[in-house]
Amino acid sequence: MNNLHEFSALELRDLIFAKKASVSEVVRAHIARIELYNPTLNAVVTDRFEAALEEAQAADQQLAAGQATGALFGLPVLHKDSFMTKGLRTTFGSRAFENHVPTEDSAVVRLQKAAGAITLGKTNLPEFGAGSHTFNAVFGATHNPYKPGYSPGGSSGGSAAALAAGFVPLADGSDMGGSLRNPASFCNVVGIRPSLGRVAMSPTGNAFNALTVGGPMARNVRDLALYMSVLCNADGGDPLSGHHAFSAQLQAINTKGMRIAYSANLGGLPFEPAVQSVVEQGVRVLTDMGCAVEEAEPQFKGADDAFDVLRALAFATSYAPLRAEKGELLKKTVRWNIDKGLNQSGADVARAERMHTQMFNRMRLFLQRYDFLVCPVSQVLPFPVDEEYPIEINGQPMDDYVAWMRSASRISLSGHPAMSVPCGFTDDGFPVGLQIVGRYGQEQALMEFALQFETANPVGKIRPAGFK
Repeated sequence: MNNLHEFSALELRDLIFAKKASVSEVVRAHIARIELYNPTLNAVVTDRFEAALEEAQAADQQLAAGQATGALFGLPVLHKDSFMTKGLRTTFGSRAFENHVPTEDSAVVRLQKAAGAITLGKTNLPEFGAGSHTFNAVFGATHNPYKPGYSPGGSSGGSAAALAAGFVPLADGSDMGGSLRNPASFCNVVGIRPSLGRVAMSPTGNAFNALTVGGPMARNVRDLALYMSVLCNADGGDPLSGHHAFSAQLQAINTKGMRIAYSANLGGLPFEPAVQSVVEQGVRVLTDMGCAVEEAEPQFKGADDAFDVLRALAFATSYAPLRAEKGELLKKTVRWNIDKGLNQSGADVARAERMHTQMFNRMRLFLQRYDFLVCPVSQVLPFPVDEEYPIEINGQPMDDYVAWMRSASRISLSGHPAMSVPCGFTDDGFPVGLQIVGRYGQEQALMEFALQFETANPVGKIRPAGFK
């Protein structure tokens, strides 16, 4: 088959176990895809193709011997370059780690290996995941497959671009203020920010970081559920992770009469009109699905300040020693975020933590009245790749490099699981995602609802014109 890159993860798994395609054929097809289009997109920054082909041959031998096991057996995957990979360069997108080769795997990587996945390489990200545009001084910028010359979002932008271009069926990412959801929206794929502790983030120098979570990305919801079932396992190195099993089997649900809250601007945020226009089309799909859609939202007052303080605290906790030792190697916005964390007061942090709890409870109580909250993922469309970040939205200036991401970061502060699902395209061909927020710890219900939306609105099947 010469189109194996078009198949979903579940379809590829069926082909492999039916012996209609070998693991070697699947892996070779995706490597060829990367070699053909990565020079244009710059999504994959470090590869291990020879080792992957050797692992594929070994997998074929296991299959022939009846010893094939694992939910991801034989499936090619890519890892965000913030997840450590034993023996394979992991840079975090920073010149300070340009030649860093870890001696252990992150839990996310280890779980995928144990499930039979075959790693093809690492995907690009902004330095230390800072910002929702994928570029850095080590590898340069990643391009959006739907619009080369434009941003794929970030910080998991390399993973999202790789998925959209058919480099792999599954790729992982992480999310503090939108790093799984924004690139999923920009690249017409699906990504979920899970509840805290569902996906282990070990090893890390900031084990009690309550803002950043890991999560899966894929091209459709069923593949995402398969991936999530592998990643949702406890790890002793992460004190926040627990054993919260997730089933890859999504059940069909009846959406008629479901109460859905719709927020067009999440408390008065500015949006590009084209974004809201596409999201409104998605809301009409929900109405056609029989949902009772009402305009409503929780109170977001104080959320932005709290997020900024806790984000800065996380940067200072993780990178202040590096700032002191090798600050000249870090980009300006990273230095700014570290310094902000070092210079804010204990009163600032205490106030932010109080608001963190309040925002969780506001969303928790709100979602007792509604089944889900839907809203835009991003406030802007993909922007030119040579712009560091949007400095204004619809005429309103942005104060700093994270201010344009509030539609995602306000949800992050609530701690609740949130997905980006393909919603539609603008007249100019830019993808736009719909953000769906679910009840805490209820990722299964969230994905089952997202599957119904995807079925009713299958725009995720529209692949980039230049990468078919």
